[in-house]
This record gives sequence, C-alpha cells and structure tokens, in this order.
Amino acid sequence: MANAWMPGAGRVRSRAQGGGVYQGGAPRAVWLTTESDPFALSARSVAQRLDSDGHSAHLVWNPVTGETAQLLPATVPALGQLGTHGTDRAREGRVCIVIRVIGHALSPFTDGPLTGLAPLLDWLDGWQVPRRWPGGAPLAVTPPHPAGGERAWARGGHFGHSQVPGSHSAGPGAISPERLLGVAVLAPRQQHTVPVAAPPPPRRGPATNGERPYAQLSGS
Repeated sequence: MANAWMPGAGRVRSRAQGGGVYQGGAPRAVWLTTESDPFALSARSVAQRLDSDGHSAHLVWNPVTGETAQLLPATVPALGQLGTHGTDRAREGRVCIVIRVIGHALSPFTDGPLTGLAPLLDWLDGWQVPRRWPGGAPLAVTPPHPAGGERAWARGGHFGHSQVPGSHSAGPGAISPERLLGVAVLAPRQQHTVPVAAPPPPRRGPATNGERPYAQLSGS
C-alpha cells in the first residue's frame, strides 16, 4: 500500500488550501520551480513561506541538499496550485502530486545535483505515477499552446508546470526528463532505462516570469 506521506520527508503543517477529492483518471506528478536559490534556502523554510502566502504543494525539494518537506498527503489535492481559466487541474487523476523544486526556470535544475531524487521517485512509483513524460521535454520558452496538450495530460505520468493544459507558467524551464527520471523520452511503449551521467555543477539564475521568488528568506 502506498504511503500518503513520503518516508524521510520533513512535515510542515499546511494551513493553505487543500482538501476535496480527486476526480479519478491517470496518476500524475507535476514539477514546478520556486524561482529561488537552493544554496540559500532550505526546503522547510520555503514550505513554510509558501504556506504563509496561501500556496501549497505536496512536496518541496532542495536538489542540492536533498532535503524534502511535505505539506500535504498524496491523498489530498493541492487545490488552487494548478488552476487554469477556472479549471483546477490539481483535482484530475487518481493522484496529482505537485512538487516544488527550489531552483530557477532559467537555470534548469537537472543541470545540477539531484540529491535525494531516488527516494522521491520511489515514493511516486508507489502511487503508480508512470515514469514517462508524455508532453516531451519542457521548453525554455513556453508556447501559447504546449505540444500534446489535453491528449498528453490524459495519459498521466510526469509533467512540467508549463505543460499543464492552459498553464502560462515558464517553470520548470528546459529540464531534462531523461536525467530526472532515468528513462529516455521515446514514443509510447518504447521507453527504456538508460544510464544517467553525473550532472555538472549547478548554475544560479534570477527569479523570472512573475513567479513569487523566495530568495529573500534565510536558509534554515
């Protein structure tokens, strides 16, 4: 049986909007960036700031330190975090797990260390989120109508925030699904495991695209 709370993740009590029930369908994970510096901030401090600002997520992950903080159990939708034109995509799927990665869209976090990634993916595997990226690799600049759109979304799997139908977000930027999931992004039924080389040192980047930065916080 899958765990509602990721083993090893720190818990932050969430006062932000959450609750309701999922509408059913293919399970998903959606990756967002916080537009803040993983060298300066802890996952707990970012999670606490998100909550105080009325935002939420299931997980906040610092890929440099490997620290993960959880605000909501997987069984509860992160309401209001994937809303697009009156449609709350966070409700769609058997689960729709929202992961906020401490990093910048202009400096893809897969170019740097991915500390603590394995237990995070294992937890998502437990919720039967397939290790595939139906929309293809996210782009650095999001087109008005991302390729695949509703059809890709309906398949389930992993998505960047920019690939959620109706989204205008640029996050998480041009990340590498191959490096993140350890699988090649191929046609359906043709994915296979490939070796993942050690990533180069991370780059820093400024907050962009109108998303609320958390760089002003002190790490804890």
